[in-house]
Amino acid sequence: MEKLRKIDLWIVIPYILLLGIGVVMVYSASFYNALMVGGKTNQYLIKQASYAVLGLFLCYVTFMLKKKFFWNRKILGIVIAITWISLMWLFLRAVFKPSSRVNGASAWINLGLINFQPLELAKLVLIMYLGLILSIKQNRLLRKQRWGEVIREVAQPMIFIGSMIFLVIIQPDIGGALILSLITLVMLSSSTIPGKMIAQLSGALVVLFVSAIVIITKFPPSIIKHNYAYQRFLAMQHPFQLEQHAGAQLVNSFYAISNGGLFGVGLGNSIQKRGYLPEPHTDFIMSIISEELGLVGVLVVLGLLMIIILRMISLGFRSRENYDSLIYYGVATMILAQIVLNVGGLLGLVPLTGVTLPFISYGGSSLLVLSVALGIVLNLETSVKSEKMKKR
Repeated sequence: MEKLRKIDLWIVIPYILLLGIGVVMVYSASFYNALMVGGKTNQYLIKQASYAVLGLFLCYVTFMLKKKFFWNRKILGIVIAITWISLMWLFLRAVFKPSSRVNGASAWINLGLINFQPLELAKLVLIMYLGLILSIKQNRLLRKQRWGEVIREVAQPMIFIGSMIFLVIIQPDIGGALILSLITLVMLSSSTIPGKMIAQLSGALVVLFVSAIVIITKFPPSIIKHNYAYQRFLAMQHPFQLEQHAGAQLVNSFYAISNGGLFGVGLGNSIQKRGYLPEPHTDFIMSIISEELGLVGVLVVLGLLMIIILRMISLGFRSRENYDSLIYYGVATMILAQIVLNVGGLLGLVPLTGVTLPFISYGGSSLLVLSVALGIVLNLETSVKSEKMKKR
């Protein structure tokens, strides 16, 4: 109980509110589709509420663990192995059993009570792995002033991370691969690698990214013209011209956002969820929030998410432990990247990637992993508070 008194309410309260909003909005967004396919109107409500309760439990358990648990290389090694084997299994299953793909992707493993998505676990594993490796190597990296020296230090972890990102890309899941890449870049930038090298790396990546966009836009290779990712890229550029094809989802998202106005049409009264938006309780749940609760509802959800993110960034700035800072920044990046890709996709600012909205969209894998991630953040912060009190 003593540890609970030190818990960070700036993270806990928004987290609990988001869980509640998520359960309500999943029910509102899903009951019509559930009814149309002959299911129970509350089937997604029950599942999402169960995930929320289990998420709270896992967050609490993770929070109560001793800090040294996260430094245990054997435990981390086991989780890394499970993650990598799961991603490899998805690849092999897609090769030898193409019919196992769902919506063209091989991204889920049916565990009976839940469809497990290894990508979600990979995000957290990446954060914990990089946090441990970079903090162990912090003094050596600080002394390196040449690219060759830095590369020798980080080559082994980067090969492993690269293999994970590759296995995610070929699922295919471009959004997931982008999130893993952003987490890696931010954590490298937050490590003791000299700032000038990080600036050079960031500049090179920006040039490569812009060049790729220009080539795809102006001179698209024939091999990618029928690729699903390229079609979504075109839909982002010309949604209404492709309304009957790749642009249908984006156009209906625009309609939902437009219908909502400032205060929305009322909870449960969305039109676009009635067969116009596919899976409105997952990728497009923010569009339904906008339609039913208006701009005010959207700002409340985004505000709660930003409180959590800004709090973690603040903790990272103030922390004296390199490991703690890396974990704070990594988790903040994971959540922020998902928000940007999800909301940006609904607004037509980035291509639709299938990335869900943290804590709100329907799904067990994402919610449970995010809950564990917050539990780790709360654990690290409370451990620091306890150590300070002992020194007094």
